[in-house]
Amino acid sequence: MFSYRHAFHAGNHADVLKHTVLINILDYLLEKEAALTVVDTHAGAGLYRLDGDYAGTSGEAAEGILRLVDASPSPATTSTTPATASAPEVPAALARYLEVIRDFNPQGGARIYPGSPFIIQHLLRDHDRLKLFELHPTDARTLDANIAQLEAGRQIAILLEDGFTSVVKFLPPPSRRALMLCDPSYEIKTDYARVLDLMAEALKRFATGTYAVWYPIIPRPESHDLPRRLKTMTVKAGRSWLQATLTVKSSKIVTDESGATHRPGLPASGMFVINPPFTLKAQLAAALPVMAKQLAQDRNATFSLDGPG
Repeated sequence: MFSYRHAFHAGNHADVLKHTVLINILDYLLEKEAALTVVDTHAGAGLYRLDGDYAGTSGEAAEGILRLVDASPSPATTSTTPATASAPEVPAALARYLEVIRDFNPQGGARIYPGSPFIIQHLLRDHDRLKLFELHPTDARTLDANIAQLEAGRQIAILLEDGFTSVVKFLPPPSRRALMLCDPSYEIKTDYARVLDLMAEALKRFATGTYAVWYPIIPRPESHDLPRRLKTMTVKAGRSWLQATLTVKSSKIVTDESGATHRPGLPASGMFVINPPFTLKAQLAAALPVMAKQLAQDRNATFSLDGPG
């Protein structure tokens, strides 16, 4: 149950997609003065060293955030700045993501990678609240130690509880404004059904909240069924939705000359957003083609974007 450690995967292509979406949702929601409650159902350790043992072992960041950092122009070059041959245009949504990553790496590069808890806290205002759920005992201890450095006081609550079941006690929040990020590891097959149950209960309790669900796209029926069932549930509830996917390589198992087979690792992932900001679709329409091009690991790299909202 506790074998998954996000430290091995921090900064990979799935994090690029997830955190680009997360940051741009937060930027929109924080335009209003009223307090916002953000809930992260599977918080992880919160902060990661890309030059440490875990991330260094997998090397996944090299095919994710590190590619973008190496290829990106100076922070002054954005989608509103004329592109040059040496400094290609960076879509606003992707530029904003890179800006946040740079905030954690003032010396340049991307030695430190912020997980969702630190990205969220970095953007929140003093009167907003953040609820972090993490059941993995080691990650929970690390998360607690990392968050303690922020001296954020009552703004952040860390709960050693099952995010699938305990998170709904915060819905609806007093301010009637909330964002929930649900990004389990899915290493247990039942996680797919639990995501659906959680979203059904969340919509029942607080239909106007914004809910962002990350999911892997792998050769497993549950993986492909999840976004379809989320769409059916959301449409039935009369809410808007948006689905974005990023594929960086083929999902086919490769057989080498010796006859040994090699699984490709995570080839793709998606984000399904319920009640998305009306600005998000246009932002991702510009950013996803650039992500697919820069993070491609073979000729099968592609993206998709669907939804009315």
